Order: sequence, then C-alpha cells, then structure tokens
Amino acid sequence: MIFDKLFKKKNKQVSNRRLTLDSPEGWSTGQTLFGGAELQAMKLPAVNACIEIIADSIAKMPIFIMDSQTRERVVDSPVLDLLTSRPNEIMTAFDYFKLMESRRIAYGNAYAIIIRDKWGIPCELLPVEAGYMTPFIDDKGKLWYVGTNPKTGEYRKFWACDIIHYKAFSTDGIEGVSYLKRGAMVIEAALQSQKYEKNFYANGARLTGVLTTETDLTSKPDIVTEDGSKISIKDAIRASWDKIYSGADNAYRTAVLDFGMKYTPISASNKDAQFIESKAASIEDIGRLFNIPLYKLGVGTQTYASNVQASIEYMQRTLSPIVAPIEQEDTYKLLTIDQRTRLNLQIRRNMMGELRGDWASRADWYRTMSDIGAYSVNDIRKHEDDPDVEGGDARKASLNYVPLHMWEDLSVKRNEGGEQQ
Repeated sequence: MIFDKLFKKKNKQVSNRRLTLDSPEGWSTGQTLFGGAELQAMKLPAVNACIEIIADSIAKMPIFIMDSQTRERVVDSPVLDLLTSRPNEIMTAFDYFKLMESRRIAYGNAYAIIIRDKWGIPCELLPVEAGYMTPFIDDKGKLWYVGTNPKTGEYRKFWACDIIHYKAFSTDGIEGVSYLKRGAMVIEAALQSQKYEKNFYANGARLTGVLTTETDLTSKPDIVTEDGSKISIKDAIRASWDKIYSGADNAYRTAVLDFGMKYTPISASNKDAQFIESKAASIEDIGRLFNIPLYKLGVGTQTYASNVQASIEYMQRTLSPIVAPIEQEDTYKLLTIDQRTRLNLQIRRNMMGELRGDWASRADWYRTMSDIGAYSVNDIRKHEDDPDVEGGDARKASLNYVPLHMWEDLSVKRNEGGEQQ
C-alpha cells in the first residue's frame, strides 16, 4: 500500500532520532555534519537547559475553558478534567505536556491520538513517538495522518480531527522543522568546542610538546614488539613517552631523558585557548536559537531589574507564540462544533503561572489591574488559586480621572464648593 511505503520511508528517516534518555550518546537530531559525525545535541548543557526551560513553562501553565464572549469559566467539563488531571492512564498532565513540548522542539512535531467515548467526547490522549505518525494530503486536498497506535500497536490511517498535532516553525504549514535542525550548525560548533575542551583537560595535564635529539632516528632499524610486529623507532619512543606521561594520573611526573634528548613544551592556557569566550558565545547563540533569556542559562550581566524585564520578554516573545497555536489546536480538536460555535467555548492557558516565582512582578501586575478597575479582589485570588472572599467581587477605580466631557462641570462644582467654605 502507498501508506505502508510512506510510513516505512518516514521511519527510516527518523530511526536514529527517537526520544530516549537511555543511551549515553544523548538526544540525536539525525543530522550528519562535519565528516559524518552524528549531532548529539542533548549532550550540550545549554541545549538541554533550553528544552527543559520551555517544556517546564508550558507544562506548568494552568488550563481552563472559558466562554470567549462573557469570559466566564466553565468548571464542569470532561475535557477540562482530561487536560488537568491525567490525559492517559500512565501520565500526569504535567508529564504529558512536557513530553509533547519536548518532542515539538526536538523533532519539530508532537503528535497525540485522541481516544473518544461512544458520544465522541475525548477520554484519553496518547502521545505518539517521533517517526510513528505522518501527515499527508490526499489527491482531493484533504489532510490525513498515518501512524501507529502506541497502546494497541495498530497501524492505520487517522482522521485529522483525531490527532493532536503541535508543530514548530513550518515551511509548508503541515509539518514543523526541528529547532535543533534549524540550529544544527550552531549546536555542532558548540559540540566541537565541548569536545576540544574535554580533550584539553584529558591530555593537557601531561607533558605536551616536541622531543628532539641530535641522532638521526630515520637510519635506525625498526623495533620488533612483543607480538612480533615491527614499528619505527620514532613510533616506539612516542608510544613509550605517552605510556609514562599521559593521562591525569601521570600529571606532573618528572621526565628523565636519555641519549641527548630534549623536550620542548608546547602548551596553551585556558585564556590562550579562549575557552570562556568561546563557550559564552556558543551559549548566547543557543539562547538566541531558543529565544531564552541569558540569565536563565546562567550567563550575561544579571541585575534584578534586567531579569524582570527579561522575564516579561520571555513570556511575550518565547511562550506566547507557542501557547497560541496550542490553544487553537486543543480548542478545535477537543471541543465539539456545538461547544465552539454555539457556546463560544475556548481552551486557554493562564500564562500568569509563569510568574508564580516572581512575587514582585505579580504584585505590580495585580496592583495595576486593581487600580484601573480591571480586577476585583476575587479575580486576583482566582489567579492565585485561592477561594473567593465576601465582598471581593467589587471593583474600585480612582476618582482622580474623569471623562473629558464632564471635566468642566466637575471643575466648576469643585470650585463652588471651595468658595462656600
């Protein structure tokens, strides 16, 4: 079948980039760069941190369903229970959304099969491993998905409305492109720097340099080793030297030179190799790739004021563009047509949850919204997951500002009141 060929082709492309932390090789993007070395992006702490930061931010956001016209929240909903308790029998809501966001970033696409009850209401969400679900458009222009149900092992074609699909940046609107693929060159350069640093510390603690002698070694006969093979005298001297002085265990040993040999060290300090500068540059580039503020990665000049501003920008520039399509996808595929059109319901996320650790920013936000009359005390307590209090529904507003068309009358009355006194 054409679907079998399509599925096998897709599986072959992604066979080396399944999401797993079992292998010490880390998380592979499937990219082959620089002489065929496979890119192991998750071995970079900065990349790992960026994925963790974004995935945790998305996973911890409170989810609610509201009427888009009245802004009233819907409390009793099986879909809401599914999204806030256990999307499936194995995962908590946090685990589910963190996994989905991690896959969206790492592979460009995150898929979940919607299992419905006999009334068509979603009752379970099953994440599908990368490479086991493929979108395609048939000859009539209709979108379908071909993949395997992870619970039953059944391979089949799915309606688009039965597949949750979160995608990263897309060039065709159908499939997303992995963050790691887009930043492969940046990440590979950082990996090469990391390998160079590892080799520096692994080998730099020993004596490194050039052994010289006035004797012409090329005229010397080869040396027969214990296994009967022959090596040149140069290779024998080099092997003997490395055996005695290589590795951290042999660091700072005193060298004893025979036969008029001289050792000329060739060493480089961390400053000369510019480790700090190169590592900072690679972390900054990785931070830009993921739109992560540098203070979250532990680099850059950090002050309280700048970090507060960076937190706001992180919500606006990084999280908001991720949350918006997720809300739209969930609303369209998890709610019925009647709920979306007649009841005007939407599935939303409260991004204020991201500021729960920033007391000052939250206090300033609530104070501003309260002063302009947008929030009541109970509105604020609702955002903090606290119960309502008596009299907390009243809103207040400052009397220092009045509409312009009333300004002249109020000014005259105030002046008249002052004259009477």
